[in-house]
Amino acid sequence: MSDLKLGLQLGYWQAGPPPDFVGLAQEAERLGYDSVWTAEAWGSDCFTPLAWIGAHTERVKLGTAVCQLSARTPTATAMAALTLDHLTGGRMILGLGVSGPQVVEGWYGRPFAKPLARTREYVDIIRQVLRREKPVRNDGPHYPLPYHGEGSWGLGKPLRSITHPLRADLPIYLGAEGPKNVAMACEIADGWLPLYYSPFRPEVYQDSLAEMKPGFEIAQFLLVNVNDDLEQALMPVKFMLGFYVGGMGAKKRNFHMELMGRMGFAAEAEKIQDLFLQGKRNEAVAAVPDQFADEISLCGPRERIAERIQAWRESPVSSLLVAGGDANTLRTMAELVL
Repeated sequence: MSDLKLGLQLGYWQAGPPPDFVGLAQEAERLGYDSVWTAEAWGSDCFTPLAWIGAHTERVKLGTAVCQLSARTPTATAMAALTLDHLTGGRMILGLGVSGPQVVEGWYGRPFAKPLARTREYVDIIRQVLRREKPVRNDGPHYPLPYHGEGSWGLGKPLRSITHPLRADLPIYLGAEGPKNVAMACEIADGWLPLYYSPFRPEVYQDSLAEMKPGFEIAQFLLVNVNDDLEQALMPVKFMLGFYVGGMGAKKRNFHMELMGRMGFAAEAEKIQDLFLQGKRNEAVAAVPDQFADEISLCGPRERIAERIQAWRESPVSSLLVAGGDANTLRTMAELVL
């Protein structure tokens, strides 16, 4: 049984900055939350809001969940992480993820091929930058350093960071969904950021987590909605699932839909996608099974949430990253968990 920690997941911005996100982060810190996290999709970036939060807080850890690999070269990501780590006195957690082919190829204009191999190279380069033992080199095909390919002037040479990183062991977490990706996170990272996890179905990831090292962290994104009407409480979760399972991917390849299938809801996931891609978004949301939405969130009356937290305590998850909450939700979770 684990001592659960709490984090605040602020996600990525919608049409504009969320109101008083700094105040929410400050409240989380006051309540004893361990971490605050920001994300990126194809709008706001993940580092700038985190720097702003870091300037207005004192102790809480600051994580990216997730920083998209294709948005920056590995050395550029290492530069941002080590800079923010210095500015905040060693509070940075670097969460990385490959995103998906629609975003990588449609927004960043980069190929999505071989995501596991790319991730392995990416993390290795960042580790080299942070250790600062010698100039950074990489012979892999995805991020060659120095670069001598097409268009090269042939003048590149291996470089070592001018700035000495504050921590050579700055923690790196991986956002991963597929079984091989999760197993790789256990091998090369310090933590894992699942998208969907059910404490009632530990067998889904059992094999992937077999090589989990001592001290390895699992920080789970979790929508929390305190409401006496369970059906109403689950609606934000079902809206999120309808969008991700239905539309965050292509008909032939949607990682979120595939994951829902591996978690025992394959037929339902396919129906959600079919409805969403037909433009029937409300029907896609209605097709999300209450059971699935309920297992991967904490929803309903306060007493029910208090009971269901026990399942999370008995799981390998070490942190619950509370999303979708206001200050009252943060306080409720602090009272029930901490």
